[in-house]
Amino acid sequence: MDLQLPPHEGAVISVVDMHTGGEPLRVIVSGYPEVRGDSVLSKRRYAREHLDHLRRFLMHEPRGHYDMYGALIVDSEIPEADLGVLFMHNDGYSTMCGHAVIALGRFAVDNKLVKEPQSPETQVNIHCPCGLVKAFVEYSGGKTGGVRFHSVPAFAFATDVTVTVEGFGEVVVDVSYGGAFYAFVSAQRFGLDVNKSRTRDLVDAATAVTKAVKSQVKLHHPTSDDLAFLYGTILTDGKDEFSSDPTANICVFAEAQVDRSPTGSGVTARVALQYHKGLIQLNQTRTFQSGATGSQFTGKAVQETKCGGFRAVVVEVAGRAFYTGVSRFVQEPDDELAHGFLLK
Repeated sequence: MDLQLPPHEGAVISVVDMHTGGEPLRVIVSGYPEVRGDSVLSKRRYAREHLDHLRRFLMHEPRGHYDMYGALIVDSEIPEADLGVLFMHNDGYSTMCGHAVIALGRFAVDNKLVKEPQSPETQVNIHCPCGLVKAFVEYSGGKTGGVRFHSVPAFAFATDVTVTVEGFGEVVVDVSYGGAFYAFVSAQRFGLDVNKSRTRDLVDAATAVTKAVKSQVKLHHPTSDDLAFLYGTILTDGKDEFSSDPTANICVFAEAQVDRSPTGSGVTARVALQYHKGLIQLNQTRTFQSGATGSQFTGKAVQETKCGGFRAVVVEVAGRAFYTGVSRFVQEPDDELAHGFLLK
């Protein structure tokens, strides 16, 4: 049977779906209107203010779901960038996404967004809203494989901060930046286990922490106010001392969205935090495991640097992404749910 597009109005939006460690990525390849702005950050603002109906169209039901994640490739103002990208989720637009960078590295090489693929690795410079991220894609015999990336400067923002969390009282958290800001706390503080507890219970605890930190801790970033917001809370297994054994965590971000992967920017922030506390040294590789799926990334601090007044590190995160499908999405004129909805 030769499938044809059904009757529709407006543009047809084409996407490639991927996943990294179980976390979905919907790469938008055509049909999106021009995203205006002279920088990736200004394009992020423009998309939020003028094109947000398309984010909901692609991320929300019936085309997506509560935990869908997307990437829109845009032009970058940085000459050395191979591509720019805007990240989107159930509640808006993030500044960094490691699982997406891993997937986009493969996608860029496979779709010839870089000039000459090199073996054994091809470098792909991806301009994220937080800055330039360098991805290194395994390439052999015309095929792509695993991907590692070097982060923007990552740093511990504040450690051992006491916040009052509704339903739990006083809770001590750390706040760290890995392209986005996260609060970190052991799940044991709430009587939970990131590998075994019900996801709903983990989400409730993490969401309560996020709400508390947002209201009680003022964040700032040395380079841009657009980066100065708490993206979510990462509950850990408390195993922060260096070990060859995996350490597990689960990230709850945006509007109580659950990351299926170990969270690339979260691993970045967690490595920066461990390095700040003297728990890990340069080039010591740790394995980070998703409490949701068991999938794994590796992470290590590879270089000391500065970010404004913060002592920072460049973190290398590595993982694998896979393709899951290709879709074309349309809108029928009489569809009352065409713009999407979420069940909470």
